[in-house]
Parts: sequence; structure tokens; C-alpha cells
Amino acid sequence: MKKLLFLLLVICTNAALSQDTTKVVAPDTVKVGIYITSVHDVDFRDKEYSVNLWLWLKYKRSEFDFMRNLEVPMAKSFQKSYATIDTLEDGTIYVLMKLECVMKGTWKISYFPFDQQRLRFSIENSMYDSSQLIFTADREGEHYGKWFLTEWEKDSFNIVTENKVYETGFGDPSLSSPRAVYSVYRVTMVVHRDSWQLFFKLFLGMYISFLIACVCFYIHSDNMDSRLALSVGSLFAVVGNKYIIDSALPESNSFTLVDTLHGITLFYIFLVIASSVHTLRMIKKGNGDGAEKFNRIFGNVILAIYIIVNAVLIYTAYNSKVVG
Repeated sequence: MKKLLFLLLVICTNAALSQDTTKVVAPDTVKVGIYITSVHDVDFRDKEYSVNLWLWLKYKRSEFDFMRNLEVPMAKSFQKSYATIDTLEDGTIYVLMKLECVMKGTWKISYFPFDQQRLRFSIENSMYDSSQLIFTADREGEHYGKWFLTEWEKDSFNIVTENKVYETGFGDPSLSSPRAVYSVYRVTMVVHRDSWQLFFKLFLGMYISFLIACVCFYIHSDNMDSRLALSVGSLFAVVGNKYIIDSALPESNSFTLVDTLHGITLFYIFLVIASSVHTLRMIKKGNGDGAEKFNRIFGNVILAIYIIVNAVLIYTAYNSKVVG
């Protein structure tokens, strides 16, 4: 009987130990808050922008050590211009730091300069995955200053905490599969620019060049050399204007608004040159009156169509909601 009781005691003890070893330990929570002071130096060519912000974190476990383990995944570079750490009365560790970050930008320029862009900022802990650390957002108060953006307007400001999956184990032999999951605190700002002044600044030279080409229709057909010279000069001016704008934009495989407007302008200047050649042929055949009539009608038609096509393209781009 004693042996039976001893056997039952051993079985119960083993069962209890196995339950303790399989018990899931809940991850600790890190509360994160942010206050963005400025977003500046938005650089389309180098695909980057700069952001200055205050970041604070509250957590219990000192080994999380965000002073050393803070990671900003989308940053080209970041530095702490100010940092302090304190322990509150309940044992919570409170970290406050000011970050200066140069962030990667993914720009959509299909409708530049009437573009909307998405600016992203996120943090992770480089040492502890989601089984040990979970971020929660501190949503009290404002998260950005009144004048934190220059030359842009804010459309939305969203903060989320979620898990980010890496399809790799980073060489950790203790993992059963090459997969790691980390908690991430993510901020997304959708912004657009006040673009009309920039639009006219960029495209005024192109439109003036086209109007100079259209002046050819008001030059008498006897001065054909002057008409052709004006048209060809306008053609080169438009090409030069496009190269200047392209130098400030990143490479794009799609046909952008900039490409479309310059392409249409070049095509219509070509029509102006073609009309001058056709007018010259009519004069050579002795049909001077017909040449003047054709010149007058064609000039008005081409100008009207050009204005309508540009208005439609610009209106579509202005009302677009393509976000980078």
C-alpha cells in the first residue's frame, strides 16, 4: 500500500512539474509616447527626410535597456541629442530622449507637384522579441507641434502597435524555425503640399515657351525664317525645363505628370512647326489667301486644345489621392 501511495505521489509531482514547464509566460508591456517637433529637409532626389522628436518609454524590466537597444528600422541614421533615465515610485523605469533622425522616404511622384506622401517612423527593441516585449501606445495629449511641418499640410496622423515578422532566425540555434516576431511601435503621417505656387514656379518657363511658339501664327507668312526660329527655340527651351525639373526628382518607371505635360508641349510645338511648313508649301503653290486662313484657324484650334488638355490633366492630378 505504501508503495502504491509513493507511486501516485511521484506521478502527481511529475504532472505538476510538466504543467509548470509548459506554462506560457506573458510578455512585459512597454508604454511608448511620441511628440514630433519638426519634419524638414524632405529630399526627393535622395529619397529621405529629417525628423526631430521626443520619445519616452515606461517599462518594468531593466534588461530591456532602450538606451542601448533602441532600433529605428527605417532610419538612415539617428542620434540622441538628449537622453535621461529615471525610476518612478512604483519601480517603473522612465526613459526620455530626443532623437534626430534621417529617415528613408518612399515617394510617389506620379502627380508631382500635386502629390500626397506617407512619412513613416517606427521603433523596435533589437534584443527582445514579441514573446518577451509588447509595445502599447501612450495616446494622451498631442503627438506633434503646431508648426512641425513646413511647406506641407497634414492629412492624417496615425499611431499603431503591431507585430512585425522576420522570415529569419538571425542565426539563433534555439529557434525551431527560421522566423522571428518583434513588437513594433509605428507612426504614419499622410501629408500633401500647398502646390500651386510650386507648380507655376516649375512650369511657367514651359508655358511661356509654348506661347512664344504660338506667336508664329501672328507673324506674316513671308517671314518664314523668323517663325521657324521661334518654334525651334521654344522646343529647346521646353527640353531644358524638363531636365531642370527631373534633376530634383527620383528616377521613376512610370509616366508622371511632369513627363506628360512636357511631352504634350513638345508635341504641340511640333504641330506649330509642321503648320509653318505646310503654310510655306501653300504659298509656294500660289495659294497665299488659303495659307493665311489655314494659319489663323489652325493657330486658334491648337491653342484651345492645348489649354483644354492641360486643364484636364492638372485637374485630375490635383484631385488625385495617390499616397506614397
